[in-house]
Amino acid sequence: MGSDIFEVGVNFGKMVLIFVMMVQIVPLLVWVERRGSAFIQNRFGPNRVGPLGLTQLLADAVKFIFKEDFLPEKSHRLVFYAAPIMALIPAALAFAAIPLSMPIEITQFEMLGSIWGPYRFVFQGYEIGIGIVFVLGVSSLAAYSLLMAGWASSNKYSLYGALRASAQTISYELALGLSLVGILLLFNTFNFQEIIVLQDKALAFSFFGQEVSLGWLPNWGVFYQPLGAIIFFAAMFAECNRLPFDLPEAEAELVAGYHTEYGGLKMNMFYIGEYGHMLVASALMVTFYFGGYSLGPWLTEETVNGLSQWIVESISPTIVYLMDIPFPESFAAIFEASQNKVNILTAFVFHGVFLGKVLIFLWLFVHVRWTLPRFRYDQLMDLGWKTMLPWALANTILTAIVVLVMRMN
Repeated sequence: MGSDIFEVGVNFGKMVLIFVMMVQIVPLLVWVERRGSAFIQNRFGPNRVGPLGLTQLLADAVKFIFKEDFLPEKSHRLVFYAAPIMALIPAALAFAAIPLSMPIEITQFEMLGSIWGPYRFVFQGYEIGIGIVFVLGVSSLAAYSLLMAGWASSNKYSLYGALRASAQTISYELALGLSLVGILLLFNTFNFQEIIVLQDKALAFSFFGQEVSLGWLPNWGVFYQPLGAIIFFAAMFAECNRLPFDLPEAEAELVAGYHTEYGGLKMNMFYIGEYGHMLVASALMVTFYFGGYSLGPWLTEETVNGLSQWIVESISPTIVYLMDIPFPESFAAIFEASQNKVNILTAFVFHGVFLGKVLIFLWLFVHVRWTLPRFRYDQLMDLGWKTMLPWALANTILTAIVVLVMRMN
């Protein structure tokens, strides 16, 4: 957690803030989904409560909190209450392990009569060297929450939905994991930060001893692994139980599936878990295939640092200086050094780039839901086992052969 009380406090605060950010983005996504689907279908959507219907989210939250806490008579009480919590935890743990921006370097500063620092704060909940292994392992635990909810409800429709969900999740996890093997072979690391750094330059590779460079393209994984990106993109819809793969919640057949017996706050926790997994899937797509928080040769760290330096030295004094903001004394000391301001501002610029990319894929989740029809269950399983899995295996084998040949030359 850290070497002193200040570093421990900041790292703990980061984890709390990242969890709150994941939870708070859910109502906004719900609003975007309802509003977006209305525009797609030539309707108005929520537009009565507040400007553009934004405070409809608050009304829905109040409704969820104060609804009756219903418990089926023959349900298994402990498992029934544990399932919604289990749905929320994997998404929160996985999202906290993904770097949302470049690390923030803080130089030494004096506070309360002592010298603190220097520090290096990663822009994520916690840094794990084998990040992708951890994220895939934790995310796969979400299937247990669906099984727990279906079994504990003592409802045959819930149980059918849970069985569908677990079978679907296991089936598409294979293709999803294999689609990432090719990118890991190319970048030769499991570390998220290293993968992003390797994409933070112009497209360049070695082809039979010849150096090939395309300065007008970024060195993103999608240009090396287009098939892997397509497979991962399709598999993440199935992993999140989103249309056209939402068979576990098929309303016409299963009366909403595994959460049929849930309502109120517990139902809301399932929603947060589902949208949290959408957020994790989008963040992984951006990290592996679209450069993470970087923009390749178009927006390098040196460029942003120069811009941040200019803002701090030129614009900031004329508008509002960071020291003029009433920070507590313990935090104000950090901003005395100009370089600290530059580093923090640069990190938040890259964080904005990362969020912009993630929001594009979150919108694709919404757009696809209201565009494509639902598969039949046999079509869903055939696609996972007979099409996506063989193609993912072929992509992995071909990538391994190409990497071996290139490295031998």
